[in-house]
Amino acid sequence: MNPKLAAAPARLLAEQALSRAAGAPLLGGNAVELLIDAAAHFDAWLDAIRSARHRVLLENYIIRDDEVGRSFRDALVECAERGVQVAVVYDWLGCKGQSRDGFWRRLRAAGGKVRAFNPPQLGQPFGWISRDHRKLLVVDGVVGFLSGVCISQKWLGDLRRGVEPWRDTGVSLRGPAVAELEHAFAESWASIGAPLPPFPEPSAIQEPAGSVALRVIATQPSTAGMYRLDQLIAAMARRTLWLTDAYFIGIAPYVQALASAARDGVDVRLLVPGSSDIPLVAGMSRSGYRPLLKAGIRVFEWNGSMLHAKTAVADGLWARVGSSNLNIASWLGNREIDVAVEDAGFARQLAEQYELDLEHATEIVLAPRRWRPHKDHVQSKVRQPQTRFRHVGGSSGRAAAGALRIANTVGAALTDRRVLGDTATGPLLLGTLVLTLLAVLGFFWPAVIGWPIGVVAAWLALNFGVRAWRVRRRLRSNPLDLDDSSVE
Repeated sequence: MNPKLAAAPARLLAEQALSRAAGAPLLGGNAVELLIDAAAHFDAWLDAIRSARHRVLLENYIIRDDEVGRSFRDALVECAERGVQVAVVYDWLGCKGQSRDGFWRRLRAAGGKVRAFNPPQLGQPFGWISRDHRKLLVVDGVVGFLSGVCISQKWLGDLRRGVEPWRDTGVSLRGPAVAELEHAFAESWASIGAPLPPFPEPSAIQEPAGSVALRVIATQPSTAGMYRLDQLIAAMARRTLWLTDAYFIGIAPYVQALASAARDGVDVRLLVPGSSDIPLVAGMSRSGYRPLLKAGIRVFEWNGSMLHAKTAVADGLWARVGSSNLNIASWLGNREIDVAVEDAGFARQLAEQYELDLEHATEIVLAPRRWRPHKDHVQSKVRQPQTRFRHVGGSSGRAAAGALRIANTVGAALTDRRVLGDTATGPLLLGTLVLTLLAVLGFFWPAVIGWPIGVVAAWLALNFGVRAWRVRRRLRSNPLDLDDSSVE
């Protein structure tokens, strides 16, 4: 049998599996441009906004009241003043402490529309769990952007203080996929209030802009489309699977999928931040290194200020870029948006960028690698001394930890590798201290614990009561409406 004919059913089966897992069809005829770091993003985004003729749709987790945020707001105000339809969705929790409602006053006065996603509401006591973590911009239904970049000066770093720009990745899209981006925004907008009026379909959006096939994966809370796709790609990868993630917290099924791939000979690599803007997440991430390393997965930590990219590239044929992190919050709790590209040219670009990133990263290993004699060398095997560190409290413990960190740093500078240290006792000791403190408070000052519990119970009781009243009122007005499946 002709091998090409034999491969055709397998290809169709794989395409069907990917479409069903992601909940997104494969769309051909697109042009994709890779955007690296915030400066390139901000320039491209602002150029597109300033040239808008019909509409600008912006959805971002953080829009900060700083120099960068104000430049975007002013560009949107200028659009609205010349009659361009402007609609903005920002996440209430993401922007809390970053920008206030007054930040948008000028845009609203110019005719722009702005909505906050998921502010606290009576009747939804757990509503704060679901966040809008998307970073999405669509202009005139012709060009669209999605990324991990938020609208904040923080992404540009601060060269005056020696803070390097954050490392992040996104894409610019043209072609039929842009309509999917608009649909994703419209769905987010309608989840908050009245829907947007239907968009007129420009003829350009129906015409092919390139030759790239891709899927736009716009996930919503509890849908798990991105999780199913990530699992499937880990199972289907045959040669390479290179992952970059800002807040990796591996859950057992996904770690097992990566481990199985590595044991089958797949070159699995994970690049994560060396220093994170959320230290707690970084600690949880490091506590999961050991099973990955034991399975043969190579783990690298970025040496710059912050690695915020979320990408994957497999077998030089498939690539993913977007806002989804490899953790349960992104997979199940948030609104996210990613693009999965099935194109060898784009995958090669992303793989080349990955190799460049590894030049600025340190590999984590389980034990020091020892020199072994080679027939062309006379070096003898060097045994690494093993030192036991005793954990003590106060400044002595910090000094010992600092000495170990310095030793690891020097070793990393010489070898580009760092030995995985103790990642298990830290969380256990922290848990011990917290529980001991709660026990002491409970024994001697029970009111200190009782009052917060009472406040939480009262808040939940109020919300449950409001929710029950709303459901009862709806059922009285429409007895056939028995669906109360709205997402908290």
